[in-house]
Amino acid sequence: MYFWLKLIHILSSTLLFGTGLGIAFFMWMAHLRGDPKIIAATGRVVVIADSFFTAPAVIAQFVTGLWLTRVLQLPLSTYWVQMALVLFFVIGACWLPVLWLQVRARDLARIADQRGEPLPKAYYTTMRWWFCLGWPAFLSVVGIFWLMVNKPS
Repeated sequence: MYFWLKLIHILSSTLLFGTGLGIAFFMWMAHLRGDPKIIAATGRVVVIADSFFTAPAVIAQFVTGLWLTRVLQLPLSTYWVQMALVLFFVIGACWLPVLWLQVRARDLARIADQRGEPLPKAYYTTMRWWFCLGWPAFLSVVGIFWLMVNKPS
């Protein structure tokens, strides 16, 4: 049981990290182009990717992580486990608004494209928040990787 739990935990962390970086990269590249049509199309794919890949990986991470602590009889009060859980919730506190912001950016770009107008000010505000929330989430994921590898006491 331990082997399979650990494998799923590692694979879902890889999926979560890779999808997160990929989504951020493609969304940012589309944003830099400034073309509402490209941003709307990229935003559509990004929202789908978050639904099909990121969300299940988040759930798998939480479930397998807690399950592994039980299998290993590792108390949740263990320092590195506590810190990993804190960072996991920091990621969630950033990621959930980012999901909404991606949908908003996509919709604002789609409307601008349909009307043949430039991107509205609300789009740039949305992307500024998206960018700002992405950094603490990314750094928290890196922090969790560090905790998993080093297991500091």
